[in-house]
Formats: sequence, structure tokens, C-alpha cells
Amino acid sequence: MNRLISAKFKPSLASCAILGTIVLTSCASAADKTGQAPMSAPLPQEAAESSADVGGGSNMALDTAKTAPIQGRAAKAQAPVSRSQLVKKAELALRVNSIDKSIRTVSQLIQKQQGDLLSLESNKPYQQNSGQTATMQMRVPQAKLESSLDSIAQLGTVERRTLTAEDVSNQLVDNAARLRNFRKQESTLLKIMERAGSIPNVLQVSNELSQVRQSIEQLDAQLKSLRNQVAYSTITLSLEEAIATTLPERALGLQVQESWNQATYSVGALTTNLLKLGIWLIAYSPYLLLLTGAAWFGYTRFHQRHSQLPETRNSD
Repeated sequence: MNRLISAKFKPSLASCAILGTIVLTSCASAADKTGQAPMSAPLPQEAAESSADVGGGSNMALDTAKTAPIQGRAAKAQAPVSRSQLVKKAELALRVNSIDKSIRTVSQLIQKQQGDLLSLESNKPYQQNSGQTATMQMRVPQAKLESSLDSIAQLGTVERRTLTAEDVSNQLVDNAARLRNFRKQESTLLKIMERAGSIPNVLQVSNELSQVRQSIEQLDAQLKSLRNQVAYSTITLSLEEAIATTLPERALGLQVQESWNQATYSVGALTTNLLKLGIWLIAYSPYLLLLTGAAWFGYTRFHQRHSQLPETRNSD
């Protein structure tokens, strides 16, 4: 009896399983055309049981269709997001009350932030109306750049604050890829050199190998420099004293000595100029004598003529 029942229901269960598979396939194709994820419709309990009797191929197809979108979304979620490699540079200008105290505070802050002081320049005032100025250049880890700027800004009044960033991600990727290619070329040339028998071939391969190694060293240095610039950010700090410092008044003895030096210098300069003038007069004395003689001769002639005119009138 059981055999007759199973023989009657087995074709109907198989047909139900086939129909369910066709429906799911059509739904999946429609979903692919509209750009949406395929939705799997639940099968009746009888179809599931009959599919188990017919074979496990349809169940595997259904499981694959169900898990494929989930696996795709999981792969997208697990894909790492590349972070931009930025070279950051900041400039900060402050007006402070004391330059020396600010320099000490900034130096201690740099050491605390595990940074380095690159340069320091301090200018003392030479006039009463000018104040002391200083310029500092330092570098700090990029993660501590903002906190360092905020701490330095608290030392005085911020007059200027700028921050620039340059994306060097493409340069790092390109240099890294080129470096890998050059290293592969180096290993290939080493293998060729081992197999090379004649001396000219060995020399040719050796020259190419030296060029490749030179390119490797250059790219490696560029990569290290870029990574160092990304890891550490540069800060240029300009300090200006708010109150101009007053120069101390010089002692009376120094003033008297300075006046005496100026007076003796003036006397010496005058004497020198008079000596120079005498030398010039001596050098031009012949011309001066000629001019003086000509002038005297003209004067005497003129005086004689005027003196003779009254005499002639009196005689008349």
C-alpha cells in the first residue's frame, strides 16, 4: 500500500519542485534586469521534501542564490577604505609679552609632544620703538598637530593662523609600485648573471644591475622622505613682543668718552681737509700767480688811464 501511494505522489512532488525552481529563476532574472537584489520566495513544505527526494542540486542552487547577495554586501563592508596621505604645514603668528619665556614654553611643549625643534632665530631691538621678535620652526607628529597649535596659541594673541595640506597618496603608491618592479628586475638580473658565461655578458648585466640598484636607492629615499613628511607636520611660529623693550641708559663716562672721540675725530678731519687744500693750492700755484699777475696788470693800466684824464683836463 505504501509503495502504491509513494508511486502516485512522487511524480506530483517532482513537478512541484521543478515549478518552484522555474519561478525562483524567473524572479531572479527579473530582479537582475531591474538592478535590485533577487528575492527568494519560500517553497511549500511539500516541495522542499520532494526536492530532497529528487536530489540536492536544486537546494544547492537556492542556497547559492540566497547567500550570494549577502556575501557581496559583506565583502563590500569588509573592504578597507584607503586613507589619504597628507603632508600638513602650519603657520602661526603670535604677539606675546615675553619672547624668552615663550621660547622656553614652546621648547618644553615640543619635547612633550615628541617633536623636534628645527630652527630658532631671535632678534633683539636696537631702537626704543621696536620690539623683540623671534621665529621658530618645529615638527610634531601629525596626530598631535591640532593640539600643539591650540597649546601654542594660548601663549599670546593670535595674529595669523594658517594650515595647508598636500595629498601625496598617488606619489606614495606610484613610488612603491615602481620600487617593487625594480626589485623584481634586480632579482631577475642576478639570476641572469649567475647563468651568464662570457665576460661581456656579465659586464653588460652588471651595468644594468647597477642602474637598477641606483633607481632603487633613489625611490627608497623618496619614499622615506614622503612618509616622514606625512608622519610629522611642520609648524612655523612667528613671535613678536607686545611691549617694546627700552634700551638701558648709558653711563656718563661712556657719553663723555663718546663725545671726546667725536671731537677729536672732527679736529682730525678738519686738519686733514686743510692739508689737502694746501696741497691743491701749491699744485695750482703757477696758474694762480699768472691769474694774479694778469689781474694786477689790468688794474694798474686801468688806474693809470683814469689818473691821466684829470691832468689833461687841467692843462686845457
